[in-house]
Amino acid sequence: MESNGNGSALHRTLTTDDRRLPLPVLNIHFFHHLSSFLIAIQPPQTAPKMANNKRKRDNAPESEPVEKTEQQSTKKVKTPAPTKAARASSNSSTSATPFKVDSTSPIHIQVVAGSYDRVLHGITATVTPTTTTTATPSKNKKKAAAETTTISYKVSFADTFLFNAHASAIRCLALSPPSAPTPSQKGGQKVLLATGATDERINIYNISAHPPSAKAADDQKLLNSITPRPVLENPKNRELGTLLHHSSNITRLVFPNRSKLLSASEDSTVAVTRVRDWALLHTFKCPIPKAQGRPSGDTAALGAVPAGVNDFAVHPSNKIMISVSKGERSMRLWNLETGKKSRVLNFPKEVLMEIGEGKHSTGEARRIVWGEDEFAVAFDRDVLVFGMDCRPRCRVMRPDVVGTKVTKVHEIKYVSLGKEEGQEEDKNVLAVATEDGRILFFDTAEKELLEPPAAPEPKENEQHKVKTFEAKTPNAKLIAQLGGKTAGVQGRIKDFTVLPIEDEETRKRSWFIASASSDGRVRMWRLESDDLYVKGDVKPGRQVGELLGTYETENRITCLGAFVMIPRPEGSVESEYEFDSEESEDEESDDE
Repeated sequence: MESNGNGSALHRTLTTDDRRLPLPVLNIHFFHHLSSFLIAIQPPQTAPKMANNKRKRDNAPESEPVEKTEQQSTKKVKTPAPTKAARASSNSSTSATPFKVDSTSPIHIQVVAGSYDRVLHGITATVTPTTTTTATPSKNKKKAAAETTTISYKVSFADTFLFNAHASAIRCLALSPPSAPTPSQKGGQKVLLATGATDERINIYNISAHPPSAKAADDQKLLNSITPRPVLENPKNRELGTLLHHSSNITRLVFPNRSKLLSASEDSTVAVTRVRDWALLHTFKCPIPKAQGRPSGDTAALGAVPAGVNDFAVHPSNKIMISVSKGERSMRLWNLETGKKSRVLNFPKEVLMEIGEGKHSTGEARRIVWGEDEFAVAFDRDVLVFGMDCRPRCRVMRPDVVGTKVTKVHEIKYVSLGKEEGQEEDKNVLAVATEDGRILFFDTAEKELLEPPAAPEPKENEQHKVKTFEAKTPNAKLIAQLGGKTAGVQGRIKDFTVLPIEDEETRKRSWFIASASSDGRVRMWRLESDDLYVKGDVKPGRQVGELLGTYETENRITCLGAFVMIPRPEGSVESEYEFDSEESEDEESDDE
């Protein structure tokens, strides 16, 4: 997408040169569909807006959905309409509503990874359960042998799409909740994908929420026979266009619900975009901090100061937003209903000293997420948890506790465990991705907090008195860790996504975790319910989770997103052309 002098977007058509792929065969096959059906964006002068270009059925290429080489389940599952809680999601935590699955059917997970190499990589992970029954002879000959049923899981990966999405490094991406199922929606449910990069652009894509059809195509079989990796192309995936709402690097993207997209940038703004017509509704302007003490390693231009929004979090009620910026030792509260700043909350100096953000550090927050009755703020090497009164409740890293050594923090998210007996609210744990290849799980409940360590006493023979600092902030309880050197993971975990799963029969909850490392590896993990439901004392450094498989992307991954694909509703028929229902969907979206 190019821009003229007036700021309006010019139409363009993608070719294979614009979206060059490492695999030439995959490049021609994939963009034969994409170049024919690209929607360009042509915003007005007031606000960027996505043009409502209709697809013509006569121009549709004659292609059929593809089939994966492995056997898939033929059981039809009727998909119920999503509830209000399932439709609304934010960057506060993983969705609290688990995805209900059949223990005998394969689970399809769509993984999307952005990289420093400008490549946007779509991967379909198919998790296949295998049931094994073993008979244990009984000591009493009169009794029958006891049967034990175990379920093992295997994962297989296949490339869905792979191309250069931006002109520079991809910094962040966001996935929207799936669209609501409607009788007229022949193409099925869809998920919006937004990617942001250092080229000041936000690219928008439509991703199918369903696995590819079981219909076989001759060209797909031929493609899999000559490519070094399995390819599972979904013809429903397409590009919508580009948004030009910012004038600097994009740092964060969030779909708080299906109808809005929020984006943050290093131009110190947070933009609110309406998904229906991609109009810019409002821009929150964060002040640029004054030039003060500049720490070493600062990359701001000469005469400038570090500026830009590092992260923001939208409350589940969609009424309040908190943002953290570069060069500020504070966080800002915004009223999403009025579009105005609510207040500024400065981080206490004593607490910053405890977490290693002293006089010669930036003291700025890197990440922020909402929980049920709290929110967590991640700094360079520690995490602070605040209550709803905006007072620090606890910290995470503690050097004197095994498994919580001080290391760099890359990503934080809340994981919902469901309701405990005698409680009305869901119990959450805080997941923290670290530099040493681990995902740590902490219990931040007030009754589980640990007392802060005592201040070290100065030695008697010291010639110079050193002022000791006594920590007063309690520590969260470490309940488990995933990955690390013991699991063969040594590189940093740059991003991860937690996907809750619930068995329809047993109502037992488990989790699939997709993690991405800077070395280009995407790993799929599985956690049992007993791994995180912990009461009482826990063994330090307790290792949990099962590594199902690893996929080499050969790119330096910077961000990752994933969602569980929805089986097609019972009785639904896939249309011959991929955009048959486009006009009806646009008319329905106008009524939202």
